[in-house]
Amino acid sequence: MAGFAVALASCQMLTPPDVQESGFQPSDKPITVDNVVANARLAEMAKAQHPRILATYGGEYSDPKLERMVAKVVGNLTVVSANPTQTYRITILNSPNVNAFALPGGYLYVTRGLLALANDSSELAAVIAHEMGHVTANHGLQRQQLEAEEGLATKVVSDVLGDSPTAKAALIRGKLKLAQFSRNQELQADAIGIKSIGEAGYDPYAAGRFLQSMSAYTDFRSVSGATDASLDFLATHPNTPQRIDLAQRLARNFGPPGVGTRDRDAFLAGIDGLLYGDTPEEGYVRGQTFLHPGLGVSFSVPDGFVIDNSAAAVTATGPGDIAIRFDGVAIDKSVSLADYIRSGWVAGLDGASVRQETINGNEAATAHASAQGWQFDIAVIRAGGQVYRLLTAAPSASTALEPVARSVSGSFRTLSAAEKAALKPLHIRVVTVQAGQNMGTLAAQMVGVDRKLDLFRVLNAMSPGATVSAGDKVKIVTDK
Repeated sequence: MAGFAVALASCQMLTPPDVQESGFQPSDKPITVDNVVANARLAEMAKAQHPRILATYGGEYSDPKLERMVAKVVGNLTVVSANPTQTYRITILNSPNVNAFALPGGYLYVTRGLLALANDSSELAAVIAHEMGHVTANHGLQRQQLEAEEGLATKVVSDVLGDSPTAKAALIRGKLKLAQFSRNQELQADAIGIKSIGEAGYDPYAAGRFLQSMSAYTDFRSVSGATDASLDFLATHPNTPQRIDLAQRLARNFGPPGVGTRDRDAFLAGIDGLLYGDTPEEGYVRGQTFLHPGLGVSFSVPDGFVIDNSAAAVTATGPGDIAIRFDGVAIDKSVSLADYIRSGWVAGLDGASVRQETINGNEAATAHASAQGWQFDIAVIRAGGQVYRLLTAAPSASTALEPVARSVSGSFRTLSAAEKAALKPLHIRVVTVQAGQNMGTLAAQMVGVDRKLDLFRVLNAMSPGATVSAGDKVKIVTDK
């Protein structure tokens, strides 16, 4: 069930002498739920959800070094859990979103986006212990009963233009939305998680710290965008000052701040080189521009718009409830683009508006449509043997549809060989602060991201007044 990644402070991982790290397999050699007896029906349902979760979150992120680090944290927590015989399958999701959740039967998920935001093993332990708490407390079973035997997740909302008024109004929402837990269940999982990390020897204050990092991340994202917030755990789990305060009060049961271990060096070594942001297969967002080296195409959105890149489509939202969607479609070369637009997939099409055009040397066709309080601009472009669609939607009363749509479709172009070769994925790199360096000079080393200093502070959990010292280890984003 969709769990909430809780922010917890750093801690060192202590592996009892009778516990072998090999007993906690990373996801490339998963422990399945086939032998789980308790809640067998829910476990089987969870198992069936696994492929859908992978599809929603970009598949599995494979990195043996990283998987070993995460598996070791899970192993330490399992030893002190209420059910030490429970086995867990750990999957790192290839998503820049910040999320973690668990399904009955021991399916644990954490995104690489969350790993990039955490700063030590105790914070990761806090997140995972919270999710294990949901499983331990049978929250999945409780929700199953409350929702009258419905599945573990809601149905995927269709985002194909023309399917329904709801799909049109929710043009940019076509993602699997994992189920919410009640606030009481979240607080219960908080308490279970903090107790677990404290007993495992981790810093129990990590939960409160990571919640604060999540708050800073949310504030940063509200300005810069970059990922779909509906897939972040704060979309379904309120991050309030009261919750942070509760986490800190629960941590005091183990002693004053400073108790427990953080194991920061091992954590940073594990995430060094971690992919950050978009995958090469999905293309890259650089500011207001989307570029796909594999497809060899690019387009830009106006200032004030935020691009969200996913495996299914590239979407953008901007002022005045205007939404943009970019995707590809298979069309026979013998079919004209104008005829394709008229083929019935666009609801409310104004047939008289269909026009054959050329956009930056590429064959294209454009049209307008309207339905259920919305107006649409459709641009279909053939480039490099492929056909692409740029769909722009705005409320019927908006006067901005035409200029926005023409700006976006007019920016579509093919990339040169040099441009494609120059595009590289971004990674988290852990660097050691040298004498004379400060946050400003370190942030200036980052590439491919906007608001570098703000992002540097968020990634390293540093307040505006914080400083760095020679010898400190910090995270930066680079294509090196």
